[in-house]
Amino acid sequence: MTWIFRRILRLTTLTKFTSRSFHSVSATAPGVTSFQDMKAQVFKYVKRFEGEPKVENFQLVEEELKTLEDNEILCEAQYWSVDPYMRVYIDERPLGVTMIGGQVAKVIESKHPKYPRNSLMFAYLGWRTHSVLNPDKVPADMQLYRLPELGSLSPSLGLGSLGMPGNTAYFGLLEVCKPKEGETVVVSGAAGAVGTLVGQIAKIKGCRVVGIAGGPDKCAWLTKELGFDAAIDYKGQNVRKAIKESAPKGVDCYFDNVGGQISSDVIQNMNYGGRIGVCGAISSYNSSLEDWPKVPHLQPLFVMKELKMEGLHVTRWLHRWMEGILQMKEWIRQGRIKSPETFTDGFENLPQAFMDMLKGKNLGKAVVKAKF
Repeated sequence: MTWIFRRILRLTTLTKFTSRSFHSVSATAPGVTSFQDMKAQVFKYVKRFEGEPKVENFQLVEEELKTLEDNEILCEAQYWSVDPYMRVYIDERPLGVTMIGGQVAKVIESKHPKYPRNSLMFAYLGWRTHSVLNPDKVPADMQLYRLPELGSLSPSLGLGSLGMPGNTAYFGLLEVCKPKEGETVVVSGAAGAVGTLVGQIAKIKGCRVVGIAGGPDKCAWLTKELGFDAAIDYKGQNVRKAIKESAPKGVDCYFDNVGGQISSDVIQNMNYGGRIGVCGAISSYNSSLEDWPKVPHLQPLFVMKELKMEGLHVTRWLHRWMEGILQMKEWIRQGRIKSPETFTDGFENLPQAFMDMLKGKNLGKAVVKAKF
C-alpha cells in the first residue's frame, strides 16, 4: 500500500531519548499510584534499513507523560498494527522518530467529553504504549476516531477489516476495479490483510476469484476457508501458466499488492477492457532501486486491449471512511466476510512481528497484542 501515509508521516516528531527499557507499563502495574507515575514505552527508528529490517533498526526507550489539560486524554494501546507501507515510508523520516503505525487504544484518563474513560479509539500514534493528546487538535490525516459499537467483535478488527485494510479492499476493489457479476478477479498477496478481504468482497459481488499467495498451505487455506475459487502458489508454480488454467476466460480485474514479475504475468492474461488497481509492490520493498525486477514490455497490451491501470491509496476516501467500516461490519455479522488475524503477544515483540509480516508469515491481518 504505497503512497497512503505520506502526509501522516510529516506529523512524526523527534522526542528525547531516556533510559532504555524492555517492558510495557500498564495502568495497573505494581507501584503505579496515578497515571502521572507512568512512562510511555516507545520504539524509535534509529538505523536505516538495508534490505530486510532487523531488530537493531529500532531502540526501545521511555518517555515522560505530561499532566492532562482541558480536553486532553491519556490513552493506552491495546493493539498495534504492522503493515507493509511502514517499510517504505519510515525511511523518508529522520532517524530518531517514533516508528509509525496505527493502534487501537483505550482511554484511561480523560478531560474530553467525547472520549470518556474506557472508550476505544483508533489513531496513527505509532509504536508506543501510552499517549497524551487533545483529539480536537489532531490533524485529520491521523484519523483519530472512536471505534463504532462492535458488540462481540474484537477491537483488534479496527486495525484490519474494520480499519485501513478493510477500506483499502472495499473502496479499492469497488471504486477502482469495478467488478461485475460473472467476471474473473485476480488478487496477489491474497493471504494478507488486504488480499483476503478483496477476494471475499469479490465473491459477494458474484465474481470468480483467483488468489496468488506463497506456499501450498496458504493456497489451500484461501480456497477451503475463505471460499476463493482457485489459488496459485507463486513459489511452486509457473504463475503465467497457472493463471491461464485458473482463469480460462481471462482476467477482468486485477488487484495488485505485489508488483514485479507476478503482476506482469497476470496482466498478460487480461481481457479487453480489463481494470487493474495497484495497491502495493511488496515484492520490491526490501530491494534497492538497482535490484528492482525487470519486467516485460506491457504497453502494447494496454493499447490493444484498452486496459486501465490506476494506483490507489485509501486516503482518497477519508470522507466516506465510516461507510466502508459499517458495510464491512455488516458483512462480518452476516457471516459473509471472515477476518483472519495473526497475533503476536507483547509490545516488546513489535519489531519481530513487523519482520515476520514482511516475510509473509501471517495469514490475514498481522496484529500485536498488549499483555493485559
